[in-house]
Amino acid sequence: MNVYPNIFSNNPLDRVSYLRSNPDWIKKTIAKEDTVFTPFWRGKPFVSTISGLVSGNSSPDQQSPAWFPLSFFEDKIIGSSMVIFLGLLNNKAYFSIDISKISDPDNEVGLKDLGIFEDLMVLSSQAIDPGELAILGQAKAIFEWHNSHKFCSRCGSESSLSEAGYKRICGACNSEHFPRTDPVVIMLATYNDGAFLGRQKRFPPGMYSALAGFIEHGESIEEAVARELNEEAGISTKKVSYHSSQPWAFPFSLMIGCIAEANSENFKLDEIEIDEGRWFSRSELKKAIEGNNSNFFVPPSMAIAHHLIKNFVNSK
Repeated sequence: MNVYPNIFSNNPLDRVSYLRSNPDWIKKTIAKEDTVFTPFWRGKPFVSTISGLVSGNSSPDQQSPAWFPLSFFEDKIIGSSMVIFLGLLNNKAYFSIDISKISDPDNEVGLKDLGIFEDLMVLSSQAIDPGELAILGQAKAIFEWHNSHKFCSRCGSESSLSEAGYKRICGACNSEHFPRTDPVVIMLATYNDGAFLGRQKRFPPGMYSALAGFIEHGESIEEAVARELNEEAGISTKKVSYHSSQPWAFPFSLMIGCIAEANSENFKLDEIEIDEGRWFSRSELKKAIEGNNSNFFVPPSMAIAHHLIKNFVNSK
């Protein structure tokens, strides 16, 4: 099934949750000759242009995920690293290995001259294969969760990885903990022929974007959209419609894109989260999407905000 082409979406792997919980299946799968592993080091995936290491789905000069057989890694490296199962593709198993405990991976692991560890955000703006980018996002998010949830939230004891990375179990109280995804609403407020964009102080000069915020407990998507718009910009919401979603591995969120029809053009910025904001006409936004507006610009196509704005521009 294909979904809206936001980056980090359309992961081609079958996660086979009904199999990965079986330790014997994981053990046998890891030992298969065609099983491959892609390394991460301190939040960065290892990428390469060497034909024998990459899938070939991207152009030859594009840095892409490097995939190694288990035999490439020494037992001591495997023993000190976190290994997670990613999924199957055409009956071939894909894993990832976090070697962050290794101080010098180039020399200690033997990766020197084979490629580089690159920031995933940097890769997201390049011509990397979308499916492989989604796989890297999956791996990064799971590693981030494990690295920040090493201890049981119930009793405080250290927990251990289980089910090939999709569970942690406390060794003291046997509590089970599962990788968390933080839901975030990102919404474009519209009224007649205009849409509201705001900017935070951390934004590059001249950039405006859709507003966003975390969904709170006991709150629906629609309620979160209305609350965030009211809190940040004093905008009253009439109707909310869903557009698309985007996995966001920074650290482990799901961006839920919505269009919010406002009751009026009235607004009042909170001046805490939103530093500036205003209503933009459809023609202004069309020029911005096309890169022809010198007064302001919107997020690039890697961001779901870009696609919300583009959807509004093309809706009439």
